[in-house]
Amino acid sequence: MLGGTAFLSVRGIRKSFGPVKVLHGVDLDLAPGSVTALLGENGAGKSTFVRILAGDHSPDEGEITLDGTEVTLRSVGQARAAGIRLIAQEIADAPPLSVAENITLGAPPARWGFVRRAALEATAARALEALGAQIPLGARVSSLRLGERQIIEIARATIGRSRCVIFDEPTAALSDAETRRLFDLIARMRADGKAILYITHRLDEVFEIADRVCVLRDGRVSLNRDVAEVTQDQVVTAMVGRALVSAPGGSDDMPAAGAEMLQVKELSGDGFDGINLDVRAGEIVGLYGKIGSGVPELAATLFGSVPRTAGSLRLSGKEVRFSHPADAVAQGIGFLPADRAHEGLLGVRSVAENLSAPSWRRMARGPLIRRAQERSAFAKWHRAMNIRSGIEGREKITQLSGGNQQKVLLGRWLEKGSKLLLLVEPTRGVDVGAREEIYDILRGLARDGHGILIASSDYEDITHAATRAEVMVRGRIVARLSRRDISVASLTEAAGGATHV
Repeated sequence: MLGGTAFLSVRGIRKSFGPVKVLHGVDLDLAPGSVTALLGENGAGKSTFVRILAGDHSPDEGEITLDGTEVTLRSVGQARAAGIRLIAQEIADAPPLSVAENITLGAPPARWGFVRRAALEATAARALEALGAQIPLGARVSSLRLGERQIIEIARATIGRSRCVIFDEPTAALSDAETRRLFDLIARMRADGKAILYITHRLDEVFEIADRVCVLRDGRVSLNRDVAEVTQDQVVTAMVGRALVSAPGGSDDMPAAGAEMLQVKELSGDGFDGINLDVRAGEIVGLYGKIGSGVPELAATLFGSVPRTAGSLRLSGKEVRFSHPADAVAQGIGFLPADRAHEGLLGVRSVAENLSAPSWRRMARGPLIRRAQERSAFAKWHRAMNIRSGIEGREKITQLSGGNQQKVLLGRWLEKGSKLLLLVEPTRGVDVGAREEIYDILRGLARDGHGILIASSDYEDITHAATRAEVMVRGRIVARLSRRDISVASLTEAAGGATHV
């Protein structure tokens, strides 16, 4: 085992929630000075497992030892006192507070019961410096973009005494430059003797930074080996139980493009300028760009969330102007936001309610929603998209995995009858198997005559699903790629360019 004797060892960890068995005897060792990648499809048990390590859940069976001594972690506070810190995928910050206050959240420097403001800001500044981040300490977190909020979550975990740091999908909202700085920080943590548990869906990250890889499938360990001893295909097979055969966007089974559904001419707004593009029925157009490219801002403007400053927008040849997203919905546009937890999901509602929400007016009789119609609508899309939940969708939406949540959000627009779909980062936080399912669903929708625009910083979304691609850099379109020209290399090259078209 790399790094010597394990700091943290778990043996025979089992956990159930009611009749649902989530973990079936998981064993794992985390050694000082090593990085262990934890992989698995959504629903494999990763989140439950790491929350047990972080003191958020208690196991039903099994033992946890720290430095060879068995311990019981009854709370997050106990786990932190033992040196275990979790940086969760779902951001848990305090938006009204400042950057400095969020970084020191839960443990602000204090004397005689009073917060020491100068010490608080100095501590926060050091944490940001370690990440190479330049974010104003006094800025309200509510004003920051998602990637900056993720950096603050990471910075918080570097404060105080930590011996084991758990990263849960930390790069999902980070730019390439921010990701590189995070990897540098992890390298320093490893050199300082910390044990790192790194959860990701990006296999390239595993082979770049990890010493060991552990895969969970259906709550059991299906692979646990040194990274140098395995291939990417072996890891994928361990995750999904079979070898995946990808159907890239460049396949020839897609129909020819039909009537024009969306036409954008010289559109300008906050973060982009002079954009010309169109989407036709039967197409999946990939809009690719890294953070700072203007891609998410353009998508938000097309949906009416942000006003445009110039240019025109036509739907089926008719010029439209949206002052609110409700205007776009009324015109048959469906939208998946990048931050589904905060901007897409109705977290306190059931799965069926989440899928039916835009259609409630149609399902209502007077002031009351007819629940039988709601359940019937959910059952239809439950079957069509293989949503892994109860057939009636009574569970809270937050109980579903990321991939299944995304299917529900997509299903809501299909139930609504939306023919033009704007999808921002549609596979963020979604595992390998669920990604392929989503890509298959999108290809099927295109064959049925939908027009789809994927706005993404993830090249896999474009290479696996798009029938053609537009690449944005610094708010301008710099390249247009046909179906046969889309590849990781062509996207990467274009995204590094500076000549617009």
